Amino acid sequence: MTNFVEELKWRGMIHDIMPGTEEQLAKEMTSAYVGIDPTADSLHIGHLVGVMMLKHLQRAGHKPIALVGGATGMIGDPSGKSQERNLLDEPTLRHNEEALKAQLAKFLDFETPSENKAELVNNYDWMKDFSFLEFIRDIGKHLTVNYMMSKDSVKKRLSAESSEGMSFTEFTYQLVQGYDFMWLYKHKNCKLQMGGSDQWGNITTGTELIRRKLSGEAFAMTCPLITKADGGKFGKTEKGNIWLDENRTSPYEFYQFWLNTSDEDAGKFIKIFTLLGKEEIKTLEQEHLEAPHQRKLQKRLAEEMTIMVHGEDALKMAQEASQILFGKSTNENLKAIDERTFLSVFEGVPTFDIDKNWLNDGVNVVDLLAEKTQVFGSKGEMRRLVKGGGVSINKEKIQDVELTVDTSYLLNNKYILVQKGKKKYFVLQCQ
Repeated sequence: MTNFVEELKWRGMIHDIMPGTEEQLAKEMTSAYVGIDPTADSLHIGHLVGVMMLKHLQRAGHKPIALVGGATGMIGDPSGKSQERNLLDEPTLRHNEEALKAQLAKFLDFETPSENKAELVNNYDWMKDFSFLEFIRDIGKHLTVNYMMSKDSVKKRLSAESSEGMSFTEFTYQLVQGYDFMWLYKHKNCKLQMGGSDQWGNITTGTELIRRKLSGEAFAMTCPLITKADGGKFGKTEKGNIWLDENRTSPYEFYQFWLNTSDEDAGKFIKIFTLLGKEEIKTLEQEHLEAPHQRKLQKRLAEEMTIMVHGEDALKMAQEASQILFGKSTNENLKAIDERTFLSVFEGVPTFDIDKNWLNDGVNVVDLLAEKTQVFGSKGEMRRLVKGGGVSINKEKIQDVELTVDTSYLLNNKYILVQKGKKKYFVLQCQ
């Protein structure tokens, strides 16, 4: 058991908190929820701050509720967005919901017999049969347009120079989100909503609706929006989002993302995204200061995150794959990684297609690399480099220009890795 608010404070995870929230949490086991956008069948690391808030909440003895926004996902939230989202159909939403629950189960305990076991709900379930007339009669009348227009998310969208305005659908988003909070308050005794700081207006609309319609008291807490020290958007790379689904972002790419964070960001992220304690993090920070080139903060951050999301085996594979490009790896390390990881490591490396029949019969290494492919410009160039110890196949140096290459050299029954000098790699792909 920990003090939930104190835990989040030292981790830098509180932006706004409504008066009375801490007292409510100290008084009794409290249910709290975070809304998650279901527009994809995977979480990405941008979701993780909210998920970690729920995890800390459960560890502190309270009940976490993850709300999949099936109804709100059909509308689109104006907060921080310049365009409306694509609307989803129900089969897609249901598929996404199941996939998200499987990922959330890595962070939250949905199976414990304790009172504070995690729960997943979908607001589509209570919104789908709510008629428009009922909604504007029972909910809309409790909040004025003036109140709704005062929210930053609405004001920013309407005042932006490039804005094309806001549809009525999006304008009603805060009412729908407010009703979610009220429904959970009434049916699940949920008294706290948490989210990113851009959600403060939507969350407090819910507390206001609960106060006006049910004469109840509910609370709000937000975390800062995560930013990178260089001003870049957190969780984005040239290829897009960093996903938790290994089919969208391989464990190797996931590991590399955390490993490549700046010193400043690593110090912040290790508090927010891991469960390491205050003293252990202080020790790591001190060790990092004394030898920053060893990147101890980044390595520990990458290890903790990869284990949490993908498990120990995936971490081991990611570390072995990292050694292939950046350290002293062996032929055995190379054979240990799967095809997806291999392709992730050598993405962008020049690739030559070769005929598998050549390898069935065996082919001379010089003929293969200087004639059948253009790894080398000429046979003479290759022979000179082999003599100088500058050519490797699958991480093993070639000592003899008479070497025969056959199918036993294939990695994942498909690839051969050629290294020319220290840093130039080529991939031969068997067709």
